Amino acid sequence: MSETATVLVVDDTPTKRYILSSWLRRAGHQVIEASGGEEALATLATQHVDLVILDVRLPDIPGHEVCERIKADPATASIPVIQVSADAITVADRAEGLERGADAYLAEPIEPAEFAATVEAMLRYYRARWRAEQMAERLAGLADVTLRMNEAETFDELLSVAVEGSAGVLGRFCGTLALLPDGRTRRFRARPGEPATSHPAGPDLLDRLSGMVQREAQRSHVFTLHAQEWRGLLPDVQIEGSSTGVLCRTKNSGSPIYLGVESEPPLDADEVNLLRQLGQQLALAVAALRAYTEEHAIALTLQRSLLPTRIPEVPGLRVAMRYQPAADNIEVGGDFYEVLPIGDRVLVAIGDVEGHSLHAATVMAELRHAMRASFIGQVDLSASLDLLNQMMRRYHPRMTATLCLMLIDPATGEVEVANAGHIPPLFAGPGGTYHHLGNLLLGALPETYTVDRLKLPPGGTLLLFTDGLVEDRAISLDESLERARELAETVEDDLEEFAERMLDAFGVREDDVALVAVRREP
Repeated sequence: MSETATVLVVDDTPTKRYILSSWLRRAGHQVIEASGGEEALATLATQHVDLVILDVRLPDIPGHEVCERIKADPATASIPVIQVSADAITVADRAEGLERGADAYLAEPIEPAEFAATVEAMLRYYRARWRAEQMAERLAGLADVTLRMNEAETFDELLSVAVEGSAGVLGRFCGTLALLPDGRTRRFRARPGEPATSHPAGPDLLDRLSGMVQREAQRSHVFTLHAQEWRGLLPDVQIEGSSTGVLCRTKNSGSPIYLGVESEPPLDADEVNLLRQLGQQLALAVAALRAYTEEHAIALTLQRSLLPTRIPEVPGLRVAMRYQPAADNIEVGGDFYEVLPIGDRVLVAIGDVEGHSLHAATVMAELRHAMRASFIGQVDLSASLDLLNQMMRRYHPRMTATLCLMLIDPATGEVEVANAGHIPPLFAGPGGTYHHLGNLLLGALPETYTVDRLKLPPGGTLLLFTDGLVEDRAISLDESLERARELAETVEDDLEEFAERMLDAFGVREDDVALVAVRREP
C-alpha cells in the first residue's frame, strides 16, 4: 500500500465529488472537498494538501485559471494538479490544460484503475520533488552552518552556532557537548528558531558517554540513547524521550564532541547523514579553534618572554610600557621595547623587525640583545645604531628593522635621540609635537646616524610607539599620527592610565603594538 496523502477534490457536481472521493478513500488517502475555485484556493491557503483533483468547468473561476494560480504561488507551486473534464476532451483541450499548469489530464468517463494509477504517479512525483527540495534546503543550511562555525571566534559562539544551525536544518531539538582547552565541558542546546542556551556539565561527561556507546576507535559513531540512560549521565536534568546523536573526533583530538537531536519521529537515512556531517564539521571547527587558541597563547608567551619582565626603578623618571598582540595573528611579531639604566642616565628604546614569524621574533631578540651589548664598552647612540645596521646587513640581509633610541638624564632633563626609520618620539601634553624623522632603517644601506639633543622639562612626557598603533588600511598614516598627537595632548597624572587610554582609543589592531611613555618627575 502506498503512503497516505491528503487530496483536494474540486468539482461543482456532488455526485462526481462523491465518486472520486470514494476511490481515493478506498486507496487509503484523506480527502478534502471543494465545490468551486475560490473555496479550493482558500483551502490551499490554510491546509496541507499533497494533490489536487480539479474539474475544468467550475461555476466561479475556470479550472485552468485556478491551476495557473496554484502554480504561480510559491507555497503551492510544487503540488501536482490532475485536471478532469467531461466536456473539454479533445487533444487541444488536453494540450491547453497541460500548458496552463496541469501535471496530468483525464477525460471522462474515467476508469477507476487509470485514475488510481495516475494519482499514484503524481504522488510519487510530488514526494520525490519534495524530498529533493527538502534535501537541497538542508544542504544549503549545512553549508551556511559550516561557514558560520568556521567564522566563530570563541568556543561559546561556535557551540551556539552549531546547535542553533543543526536545530534549524533538522527541525528538531538539538544539544551538543564539547571539552574546551580550559578543561571545562560545555553543554549547549536549542530548539528550532530559538537562541541557544548554555548549561553546566561534569568534566567527565564526554568520557562516560564515550565509554557507553563507542566501543571501536571510529572517527564518528551514530547512536541512540533512551531517557533513562541520559538521566544516568545528567541526573539534574529532566529528559523525556530518546535522542539520536553522533560522537565525532578528529585525527589528533583526544576528546570527541557530541551532537544530538530528539529521536521522535525517527530520523531517516538522509537526516542521519546530515547529523553525521554536522557533527564532523563541528569536530573540525572545535579542533581548529582549539589549535588556534593554543598557538596564540604560545606565541604570546614567547613574545612576552623576549621583552623586559619589569620596569626598572629610576629616580626622577616614571615609565609605563605596553605590549598588545594583534587580535587575529597567531604568529610572533617583531615589536620590542627596552628601558635600561646606564650610569646616571636611562636608555629607552623601541623597535620593530619586519614580518610576523618565528624568524622575525628571533631577529628581534638578537637585535635587542646586540643593542644592550653595544652599550657595555661605550655609550654612543650613533655608534650603536651603526653596529646594529652592519649586523642586520651581514647576518640578515633580507630583513629590515626600525629602532629609536633615547638616552635620558633624569636630573637635568637632557635627552639624546637617534632614530633609524622609526616613528619619531612624541612630546605629549598641550601643543605636543613629534620630533623630526631620523635616518634610514636598519638593514637597508650604509648610513651615518645623527644624534639630536633635546630638553625634557620637569613634568614633561615623551611617548614612543610602533606603527601597529596607527596603521589602518582605511585611514592615511598622517591622519592616524595626528589623531595620536591630539589624544596625547591630555596626559593623566597616572602614567599607566595614560598608556592604557592611548591603546584603548585605537581599539583592536591588525598588527602588534608596543608603547612606552616616559615622564620626568617635577
